Amino acid sequence: MHNYTSCVIWTGNTGEGTAHYKAYARTWDIAVPGKPPVHCSNDPLLGGDPAKMNPEDLLLSALSACHMLWYLHYAAESGIVVTRYEDTPIGVGEVGRGGAGRFVSAELRPVIWVALGADMAEAEAIHHRIHEVCFIARSVNFPVTYAPRFEIDA
Repeated sequence: MHNYTSCVIWTGNTGEGTAHYKAYARTWDIAVPGKPPVHCSNDPLLGGDPAKMNPEDLLLSALSACHMLWYLHYAAESGIVVTRYEDTPIGVGEVGRGGAGRFVSAELRPVIWVALGADMAEAEAIHHRIHEVCFIARSVNFPVTYAPRFEIDA
């Protein structure tokens, strides 16, 4: 078993607490011991600060990072030399009655630079093994698809 901890600290008290809906800011800090804080806000569609991370950003980023780390692991085991990896994932959300939202899907779209001579069939096949082991992907209840693109780093 692994235990993870975090401390979420609401920073949005503008002086009135939650006296009414517009009295407070939807901001907080994530403070994990020994790490710099992450300043967060609500989704900009809901009045949040677009310059700060929101829960949806964090979930999508965690999903992408978990996939990337497993990809790099499997590439190293397979003898595929990855020299660069960038992902611009897209999460699709829906808002239902009463404003309740959820992710309905996510697509990871990594661009992966591999060294000349890499087995490209194996480089592609690795993506399809990751969902079996990625902690985050195994924890979400929406489909995650992959649309990788490869570049040769000569």
